[in-house]
Amino acid sequence: MSNQMIGQYLDNRYEIISKIGSGGMADVYKARDHRLNRFVAVKILKTELAANESFRRQFHNESQAIATLSNPNIVAVYDVSKTQDLEYIVMELISGITLKQYIDQKGLLNWKETVHFASQIARALSHAHSRGIIHRDIKPQNIMILKDGSVKVADFGIAQLRNTENTMTEEAIGSVHYISPEQAKGVHVDNRSDIYSLGVVMYEMLTGRLPFEGDTAVAIAIQHISAVPKMPREINPDIPEGLEAITMHAMEANLSRRYDSVDKLLKDLEEFRKDPEKKFDFNRIAPRGADPLVPQEEKKKKKSSIVKTTWGKKQLSMDEYRSNRRTAANTSVLIGVFGTIVLFCVLVVFMWNFFLRDILDPQEDRVTIPEFIGSDVESVLADSYYAKYFRFTTTYEYSSAFSKGYIIDQSISKNRQMTVQKKGIEIELTVSQGPADVYMPNLANMDYREAKHLLEEYKLNLDIQMSGEPNKNVTAGHVTEQFPAADELLEKGQTVFVYYSMGPETVYVTVPQLIGLTESQAIAILDSYHISYRFEYYETTKANKGVIYYQSVSKGGSVKEYGRITLYVSLGTGDS
Repeated sequence: MSNQMIGQYLDNRYEIISKIGSGGMADVYKARDHRLNRFVAVKILKTELAANESFRRQFHNESQAIATLSNPNIVAVYDVSKTQDLEYIVMELISGITLKQYIDQKGLLNWKETVHFASQIARALSHAHSRGIIHRDIKPQNIMILKDGSVKVADFGIAQLRNTENTMTEEAIGSVHYISPEQAKGVHVDNRSDIYSLGVVMYEMLTGRLPFEGDTAVAIAIQHISAVPKMPREINPDIPEGLEAITMHAMEANLSRRYDSVDKLLKDLEEFRKDPEKKFDFNRIAPRGADPLVPQEEKKKKKSSIVKTTWGKKQLSMDEYRSNRRTAANTSVLIGVFGTIVLFCVLVVFMWNFFLRDILDPQEDRVTIPEFIGSDVESVLADSYYAKYFRFTTTYEYSSAFSKGYIIDQSISKNRQMTVQKKGIEIELTVSQGPADVYMPNLANMDYREAKHLLEEYKLNLDIQMSGEPNKNVTAGHVTEQFPAADELLEKGQTVFVYYSMGPETVYVTVPQLIGLTESQAIAILDSYHISYRFEYYETTKANKGVIYYQSVSKGGSVKEYGRITLYVSLGTGDS
């Protein structure tokens, strides 16, 4: 279909010009939007997937949800459309390279670049998470770097669609290097999965390596679940301790110890950017069942104390030495056997969840998980058909994307085939409590354009009144005053006033008459007027020697306060 698309028009509007990429699910083309006279990118669902009506419907619904995102660090989706044979998305056309290509070119990034890129990715995720959308496939291949150094994150929500394909494509194998432990286990994921993946991307930027490698996707996935990566500073000692701590906190395998929101990660990145010497109270990741974590400094202390207590002990006899060696060898064998058993069990669980369940399970009493997202929770709980097969539990979250009482997430993804147990299939439904209360942020010293963008992000239809005023104490363009004050509750449609500095007020001075005066007389007057000056000297008959005969700004003219004028002084006629 690729070559056949060139030259075709979609919806009598988008002219396909050339193919620019291809993935596991779709082909991407450069096109011209003749209605708005601009170039765009068109992602067209592959023919074999478009033939599946259920998948087409899911692709369309997911794409429409993604189209609601509006953030400078997210590739914009302009249009979602379909014809009888095609399903496609029209997106912003990006001119740049992927972060993966950039890392491959440089080998590894310095900490300033890492913080610069990671902060922008985090802002994109923060915006998406606030709208109930999880990316699920954060990796350098999905992050575009523009020529001005800004970042755009692509393919929001597509990973959820990819999960329904049940195929281990090359693209999916590439993604396994960045998946969270909960994704590897095949259990419910939330915003924290994106945080883990961002942590892996930061790890790769700082070290030039991936935390886990393996010959197969399964081997890599198992490491995400049970292995501990090497600390970044062991690979690259130039990495600041604070940034290493932030990276490893994001990569925590234990959900309860990982950042619980990307905004907290972003806050720490900003604090570190302002103070690269700052230390954070995060400790090294430990494997399941390990002792409580000990900060690096304490480890060093413990190590030195051990040396002190063992220093000076008598030398072991040969029999004692052999006995200790046998004990150590036996212990190593037991640890190895135990580790192999654990690894085998994890592998069996992984294979069962992703490959063997559908093959070995009997097909009777199996149901397809419906899509509950977007439905009224009361209707779902009261439905007798659902009551026959499912047992629901509910949790509640604030959401601006869904009305109060509507389902925003489900613990088991739609379209999954499952065997019905005697007690029914347990599904956790996350229900919207409606939008959370929004409070006025502190805009002091923020660039007024950034402040306006921040207020618009709240989607409250605020009437934002921006006003500039002279101010010699605040940098031009930065906010000096706001109303309402910080932390006051904002209401929909409310008027907000933002005042910003235009820099020091410009003062103009009227130039006095200086022709006919001597240099010393002119200097005394100009100093009192706050006017700077310079003198030039020429032989002339227009004035006596030492007398001013011309000024660059005439009497009554104006110059900026402390601005400079030129005064021409006579050297006489030159006759002697």
